[in-house]
Amino acid sequence: MATPDIADDLERALDAIESSYEGPLAINNLESAALPNRRAVIDAYTRIASTIYLGFYAQRPLSRSNLREALAEQVRPAYEKLAEHIHRAVTYEARYLHKPRPENFTHEATMQIFRCLPTLRELLNDDAMAAFENDLAARSVEEVIFSYPTLAAITAHRVAHMLYRQGVPLIPRIISEHAHSQTGIDIHPGARIGRRFFIDHGTGVVVGETTEIGDDVKLYQGVTLGALSTHRAGGEDEGSAKRHPTIEDDVTIYAHATILGGETRIGRGSIIGGNVWLVRSVPPYSKLFGRRREEQGEESS
Repeated sequence: MATPDIADDLERALDAIESSYEGPLAINNLESAALPNRRAVIDAYTRIASTIYLGFYAQRPLSRSNLREALAEQVRPAYEKLAEHIHRAVTYEARYLHKPRPENFTHEATMQIFRCLPTLRELLNDDAMAAFENDLAARSVEEVIFSYPTLAAITAHRVAHMLYRQGVPLIPRIISEHAHSQTGIDIHPGARIGRRFFIDHGTGVVVGETTEIGDDVKLYQGVTLGALSTHRAGGEDEGSAKRHPTIEDDVTIYAHATILGGETRIGRGSIIGGNVWLVRSVPPYSKLFGRRREEQGEESS
């Protein structure tokens, strides 16, 4: 049996791979060095998260006397990396998608994150307290912050959502998908989420782009807040259309419930039972379990 010529075989394989880049495939982009670097974006985000929870993750003793220095050690490199990769994203978008941005867009979009960190810290404090108060297994707020995937996911979401609202391309999804890979919780950065949000256990939760969630909402594992149709028809404003449900204040949705559609609204104070499949709105204070619904104490089939 003839000995294979490894070098020739590899050269032929390389010829074929190189030729594949000459076709119309969407993955042909050869300007990848001009795109944001995922690792650098995640590093910038990690520094922002460290700034939010500095007292929990600092590697040296902190006090009021060295707080500013410790914050600056995170904020300055986070700004430099985030600004660089936002600039890459908007430059690429302007060049290839013909969507130019104002000259100071990169600086302002990056600075907005740091200007709003006090507000983000307040929101996330409420989220941490909601997790502690809603989960009797939690022994302390510190345990929630150190170990609960729900807080990791919502921290990433609140940062990514701020970038998304400013129209920053690519970066918000990099942050949200990083959180998804770390926690098993998939929250699109476009979703609008109110105060004191809590996901119990969390694995398998999916929250779509145009979902709106009010205050004091609680989800369990496996809940899907999704769209009725996933087909791309090609309209220019298609992505901004309301495709996902609205969940009003004080709603609890139990494990593996699926709620779909942009016109679907779950009224405030409602309880949606496990494994329910729902594509219609329900009024406030409804209780829906399987095929049975209790509305303000009255049962109906």
